[in-house]
Amino acid sequence: MKTAIQRVAIQGELGSNSHMAARQMLGEQVEIVPCAVSHEVLDAVVAGRVDGAVLPIENSLHGSVAEHYDLLLERPVAIMAESLLRIRHNLIAMPGVQLSQLRHVLSHPVALSQCRRFLREHPELQAMPFYDTAGSVKELMQKGLRDTAGIAPELAAQQYGGQVLLAGIEDHTENYTRFHLIQRRNADTPRASGVPCNKLSLAFTLQHRPGTLVAALELLASAGVNLTKIESRPVQGSPWEYVFYVDVRYEREAMVDQALEALKQHCGIVKELGRYVAA
Repeated sequence: MKTAIQRVAIQGELGSNSHMAARQMLGEQVEIVPCAVSHEVLDAVVAGRVDGAVLPIENSLHGSVAEHYDLLLERPVAIMAESLLRIRHNLIAMPGVQLSQLRHVLSHPVALSQCRRFLREHPELQAMPFYDTAGSVKELMQKGLRDTAGIAPELAAQQYGGQVLLAGIEDHTENYTRFHLIQRRNADTPRASGVPCNKLSLAFTLQHRPGTLVAALELLASAGVNLTKIESRPVQGSPWEYVFYVDVRYEREAMVDQALEALKQHCGIVKELGRYVAA
């Protein structure tokens, strides 16, 4: 993807899957700004401290990242592009350390859950949840932990000088994460200017009565768009009410405009989160 983005924020450390996704989307010359938590990522975007952000939105095994849906609704930002990254988990330790020396394995809880077969085969290794995959390698390298390994991308070993002891220890090879490139919303967004888009993400709320969701989906179908994903999230402060997040594919912009106009007549809130090229 060709872009003028020079600085991009990610959640997590350098060497993480988000770092890899950002380089895949924007090139290796882009400056990566790591942030501790996701809201700090979008704070940096909104404040203009970075030109954009790359955040995971869904994993093919673990499901959606609910917090990121909430942030997309709350903040004045828009999705400009998406990409798919094949997730590979590697056992990484300090140089010279042997597998037999290890007693602990650090990684993000999701990564640990995706490597259960490996952990069952090595009961001598105590799995310990950590805040970030790449952060686990950074931690063991900084502290010189020779009885501890991290589960992380190969890029983390390159970033911090670690050694890949075992590559590809994940349970399933068909493990992909979908990432969004997010920028601050302005007059040119949420539509990616100059790009023939074919995918729309939006959020809407409905009145709490029977049949409202079916009616909303029928409006999308009548506009000719293809529903590819629907996700619901609670409305904060309104128990048992929900925001629906929808992805649709389309062939012509007019189809999307028709769908949005129809939804605005039917729904309480409709927010277009972005039009972009499907990965």
